[in-house]
Amino acid sequence: MQKTFIGTQLRQLRREKGQTQAEMGRVLGVSAAYINLLEKNQRSLSVSILMALADNYNVDWRDVVMDKSANLLSDLRNAMQDPLFAARQPDLQEMRAAVDHAPSLVQNFLKLHQSHRTAMDNIMKFGNERMPTELLTASPEAIIHDFFRDHFNYFDVLEQAADALRREAPSQPYEMQSMLQQRLFTKHGIIVETQPVEIMEESLRIFDAEAGIIKLSEALDYQNRTFQLAHILCFVESETILNDITSDSNFESQRAVARCHVELANYFAAALLMPYDAFHAMAEQSKYDIDRMASAFAVSFEQVCQRLTTLQRETKRGVPFFFLRVDKAGNVTKRFNATSFNIAEHGGSCPVWNLHTAFRTPGVILPQYVELTDGERFFTLARTTERPVFSMQTQDRRLAISLGCDIKHASKLIYTSAFPKPANDAFSKIGINCHLCLRHNCSQRAHDPLFIELNTDTTRRGKTRYES
Repeated sequence: MQKTFIGTQLRQLRREKGQTQAEMGRVLGVSAAYINLLEKNQRSLSVSILMALADNYNVDWRDVVMDKSANLLSDLRNAMQDPLFAARQPDLQEMRAAVDHAPSLVQNFLKLHQSHRTAMDNIMKFGNERMPTELLTASPEAIIHDFFRDHFNYFDVLEQAADALRREAPSQPYEMQSMLQQRLFTKHGIIVETQPVEIMEESLRIFDAEAGIIKLSEALDYQNRTFQLAHILCFVESETILNDITSDSNFESQRAVARCHVELANYFAAALLMPYDAFHAMAEQSKYDIDRMASAFAVSFEQVCQRLTTLQRETKRGVPFFFLRVDKAGNVTKRFNATSFNIAEHGGSCPVWNLHTAFRTPGVILPQYVELTDGERFFTLARTTERPVFSMQTQDRRLAISLGCDIKHASKLIYTSAFPKPANDAFSKIGINCHLCLRHNCSQRAHDPLFIELNTDTTRRGKTRYES
């Protein structure tokens, strides 16, 4: 059995309670020396200590044993790739020591670095013009992304709520829409109407709680209509759960809270339509064949991709994925991450990545092996997804999505059977975006990097006009 160490969590709990090691030892029935060994991770957690912590400090055992150090270390490694730290970078052992012994300091450093990155992004967007102060704060989307990442992209309370609903109203995948309509009407007096796009105008779904009507645009296909009903049902029946989840968050505005509730309701809808155990079993059985899973659960390709990022249950994990969606201009419209892959927040991602090539081949899955500037390697899939059509004037609403995992998990995916791993020098060398990329002699470079100077030789023309 794997040993569990809780030194960081225990020390933080003791300090929050204002206790010495001797005082905590008396509460838990052990010596101060033993508490010292636990905090130094020289003793592993025992069942008796775990129970004593739960009984005497009213803490959930899951919070005690949850180890967030892997994500924290990954985020720290990504931050240290910033050219600001190029002169003197800590090695992996130093970073691990910082995470183990000073996690709060690391978290504050990462928050400061994120603020710096946000400011730099805004400077790039606004140039020398005067910027409003509020633009220097992190966007709600960035905060929500980090909130989901901090929870390992997994919310057990929403999984349980979805499972309870399915037990109460069992139905086959292609009967889910009918079940949801019936439940909304019989339990809550809410009727569902499908409206022409001319009446709905720019809306896909309108919920009039006071009138008890959900209006769905006929532009929505079957999968998206079902998903929208499940999304609304979450607010109708489980809004208390949403409030509980975000009650201890550091959201600075009601808009951020509302945006997070929308994403959590989407999580619930996915958990309802693709129940964890059955979805995980299908993923393993089919070797993560996305089209196969979409057919089995009567959902869309995109819905499967996003659901795959949530298979992070401690006792039944799936392959950790990141998920990214962009429009034709490269703007990031959605992102979720259960990996160490550093996803661009505001767009401008690397043109070497075939995520952008997907627009040329609609509906075709494009596999690719990529390598980041820090040497990390991933296997990615890119494909377009279709958005609802409103009119002839706005009929092309195509987006591109990418799903990726660490190279060590690539063999578990059916897509690698016909696309074997290339030689080391054949990995596609990508970066986050050109402003921050440190690569030299990249034929796709579109901007001078912010923090390094490229060589300029008036007698020589390199691959691009930025470098000789």
